[in-house]
Amino acid sequence: MTTAQSQISPLVQRPKRADARRNYDKLIAAARDAFAEHGTSASLEEIARRAGVGIGTLYRHFPSRQDLLEAVYVEEVEEVCQSADELADLPPWEALVGWLHRVVAYVGRKHALAEELWNYLDRDAEVFRGCRTALFAAGEPLLQRAQQAGAVRHDATLDDILQIVGGIGKNPTTPPDQVEHVLDIALDGLRYRPA
Repeated sequence: MTTAQSQISPLVQRPKRADARRNYDKLIAAARDAFAEHGTSASLEEIARRAGVGIGTLYRHFPSRQDLLEAVYVEEVEEVCQSADELADLPPWEALVGWLHRVVAYVGRKHALAEELWNYLDRDAEVFRGCRTALFAAGEPLLQRAQQAGAVRHDATLDDILQIVGGIGKNPTTPPDQVEHVLDIALDGLRYRPA
């Protein structure tokens, strides 16, 4: 488990038994797909059906809609964090840019989840703090490595970069097929250019 993942893993309790873990994973995948297609109001019965389990199994894992929303949110953050490890062997600039492309895709998906979770939770709730800490733990080494290699300007912080990426990912006026192009243009401004 990476440092980033250890920041958020305690936020969602995953089953230990293999069969229960398989059902949990199927429910998360089904919920992610249902939320993408129908928004966060997708019915829990539909999610259970998509996962190939009964509604009772869904409720054993996720006693409320909020529990399911939180679990999907955390799983998506963990995937983004894990991708930082997967990209670490690339050259510094490519690793950072590759990770930020995954972050912008995640931002587009998670925005609706976060909006719904704010109906239940404060914006400073533990789940949001843990996820933010994990993102920083995953991204900081990539940024530092790119800065040390002279590929990224030294005055850029991960907070600056994530604000840029978040703004691009959440912008409803940017067509989905242009988000990555807009991100590439913005990231070009991060490159180190000697005076």
